[in-house]
Order: sequence, then structure tokens, then C-alpha cells
Amino acid sequence: MPKNKPAVVVTNIKKTFKIPLESSSGLKQKLINHLKGVKGYREFTPLNDISFTVDEGDFFGIVGRNGSGKSTLLKTISGIYAPDGGSVGVNGTLVPFIELGVGFSPELTGRENVYLNGALLGFSHKEMDLMYDGIVEFAELADFMEEKLKNYSSGMQVRLAFSIAIRANGDILILDEVLAVGDSNFQKKCIDYFKQLKRDKKTVILVTHDMGSVERFCNKAILIDNGKIVAQGKPSEVTQKYSDINFDKSSADVTKEMKQVKDPKRNRYDVSLKTEIKGSDSGNYIINADKDEYVDFLFEIDNPHETEDLKLGLIVSNHEGVPIFATNTYVNHIDIPGIDTKAKIKLRIKNIFANGEYTVSTGLNSVEGTVIYYTNDTSGVFIVGGRKHEYAVVNAEYSIVKK
Repeated sequence: MPKNKPAVVVTNIKKTFKIPLESSSGLKQKLINHLKGVKGYREFTPLNDISFTVDEGDFFGIVGRNGSGKSTLLKTISGIYAPDGGSVGVNGTLVPFIELGVGFSPELTGRENVYLNGALLGFSHKEMDLMYDGIVEFAELADFMEEKLKNYSSGMQVRLAFSIAIRANGDILILDEVLAVGDSNFQKKCIDYFKQLKRDKKTVILVTHDMGSVERFCNKAILIDNGKIVAQGKPSEVTQKYSDINFDKSSADVTKEMKQVKDPKRNRYDVSLKTEIKGSDSGNYIINADKDEYVDFLFEIDNPHETEDLKLGLIVSNHEGVPIFATNTYVNHIDIPGIDTKAKIKLRIKNIFANGEYTVSTGLNSVEGTVIYYTNDTSGVFIVGGRKHEYAVVNAEYSIVKK
């Protein structure tokens, strides 16, 4: 079977930016800095000797932590940035989905922006006429197209921009975090679009933090860390290396933060709540993602005064601050008396969490929710690591001790 021709060839590219350290806009200040030998800037190199090849038909994944150089790499491939060293070769028409909505005008209506953005992509007015209904249907914005764009939410704007952009007919598509747009229904449409690209053997370069999508769609991947490629090859191997690097860098911070939040926090009601998090076999706060693992949330309540009966609430949020799990003692039929109470509560959950870092928020309210006795947005932090796992059903177990 003949090997596919290269679509994108990146050879030893380097990119450096000069970051100002202080303002020196005036001629006098510039002269003083020059005489003192003060540069007034520091150099930042997000890309340092990067080389790889994307063949025709590849679904190529690029992963890395925030600030690792991924977006700079995409903009360099797309010709937005010129490399300071090395070269980028592109064989075919390249369509970058990097800054969705560039060229939108907030004072124009959704309809007018469709035609404006289409013109920027090279479509004629007649071509946009033929595509208009499909764009509106895909974006799910039929009731808003005569509204000015400034009245759209940010999510609506991105949905409209994405719906226009996918009409562009190019040989190579560059997608930067497009799975993050819209609600779950719109994201399903994005997934279906990805499936069609894969079926059509389109050449795609995908940047994402979603390791599941990399393993699902990509046939090759690279991992960038501190401006260098530290892993490349099979997506499963690259995503595992990403997890290893991510957790190595995060675990020290998590342990430090846990030491800070393990001490009881009291508010003006003098009610305290101590939180600990443990995995089944992997110690505190660093939890392996095996399907038989569990996560224990351990709480100690100290209420030395007479209050209303208490309700303990728990929220787990992902690294973007989005709540993904919540429960409280009231819905689980656990009564916490509000009179001179010391209580221990254990909430055990089968490991439903994907690989990543999570923040735990807690609160103690009256059962009716009218009085807040305690709240802490960072009661705990934990990391789920290890291999890909099956999703399990939530199972909670409680025990309570009263004095």
C-alpha cells in the first residue's frame, strides 16, 4: 500500500516573543534604559525546535498543558505567525478554525454577519444564499438571526461562527478546541462532524484537552511541553504521557493545598467542617482511575452551639470550574442535629471521574436553606490519574457519630 503524501511538514521551527517588563513608550525613558543597558523586555520561546509531518488523510492530535505552545504552533502552521527559525511546508488549501468569529461586527444582525463572514472565507453572495438555511439550522439560532450580534451570548456567537466555518472547503483543517463550544446538543453535532471528516479521510490537525477525543478520532498525536515535543506516535501512548506529566506537575501543588484546607475553617457562627479525600489503594488525593476504585469524602463537623438542624452539601468541579457532581445529606436522608453536635460523615463514590484535577466545595446550611452556617469554595482538591476507565454508577455510604 503506497504511503500518503505529506500534507504539512514542520521542520525545526522556533518562535520567540519579546515580553515587555516595564513601560518605556516615551523617548526619554527609552534613552535612559538604553544608557543603563536595560532591555525592558524578556524573551519567551513557546516553540523550540519542533518537527513533525502530517500526511494526507491523517487525523493528527496536538496535546499539552496550558501555555505549552499549542496555539502558537497552530498559528505558525496557519501563517499567522512567521517562525524565527525552521520552516513550515503546506501542500494544499489550509482552513484554520482558530479564532472563530474573527470579522464579526456586534452592530450587525446575525444574518448580516453570516454573509460578512462568508465573504471573508471567500464565498460569493449567491453561494451564501444556498448555504444560509443550513448554517442557521446547524447553529440552532433561527429565532435570533434578525437580532444584533451584541445581544448574543458568547456561546451563541461561537456556534454561529463554527456553523459558517465548517462550510469552508479546504484540503487541511486546523481545529483549536472546537469541542468546547455550545451545549451538549451542539457538541453532539460537532462530534458527528468529526465522524464525517474521518469517514471522508480529510486531513485534520486537532488541538484539544479532551484526551478521549484524541484516542477516539486521531491516528497520530504529539505532546508538547515547554515548547518541545516530548512524545509522539500512537494516541493512546501520547495521552498517557500527557496524564503522567500533568499529574507529576500537579501533585505537589495539590498536596500543599490539601495541607492548607485540612484544618477546620470556622465562620461567624463558629461552626467548623474538616474535609479529607482518599482513594481506595492510592493514598490521599491522587486517585487511580480503575473501574473498581472509589473516592471517599470524609467530613468532620463541629457545632458547639444551638442552631437549626444542618444540611451538608458537596459539589465537585472540574479544572474549568464547571460543577460535575453534587449531593447533600438531606436528599440522602441523613439528619444532622443542630444542637452541640460533633458528626463524622463519609461519602463514598465509585470512581465516575475522568482523568483530571477536581476541586471540592462544601457548605453547611439549615435544612430549609435559609441560613448558611459555613461555606468553603476550596475544601479540597484531588487528582484522578491512571489508565482510561469505565464509568461507574454513583454509590453513597454514610456513617454518623453524635456526642
